[in-house]
Amino acid sequence: MSFVGYRQVDSGETLRDLIHQCIAQIPSYYFLRWAHRVSGMIADLPEDFPSPEGQVFNAEMELRWKRQGQGYSALLLSNSEAAVDGFTPLPGDWETSDRLAHCHDSKETQYPKGVYFDQGVNPNYIHQRYFRDRRTATVHFVALTLVN
Repeated sequence: MSFVGYRQVDSGETLRDLIHQCIAQIPSYYFLRWAHRVSGMIADLPEDFPSPEGQVFNAEMELRWKRQGQGYSALLLSNSEAAVDGFTPLPGDWETSDRLAHCHDSKETQYPKGVYFDQGVNPNYIHQRYFRDRRTATVHFVALTLVN
């Protein structure tokens, strides 16, 4: 069984603390979004963090965030049923399945400024994890994950 949960945090600093609480596993990669640009796949948080939206993922979980007012809403998608403190579980009997992901070339025309892969980020290890409710057979979330 897997865990899907959410919580609110009140500041960028609290969000940074939450990220560090969740990503005990290395390696972890970030993908951050601003209105005018994206970070690409990076291994470390940049100095201009926090971004209005973003995600961090590793082989165990993905944490997503989005600015709401002065704070952020956070969604945790985990391959383990162990809840992280402060997250409210979403109802559902969650199961996961991992699938190959297709990482577009950094010069793909649909990305006018390109997509950057930080040195050491191997796109061949990036997969997708589908979160499906067993009772309804509906896929509700697709997360990024790492497979070695």
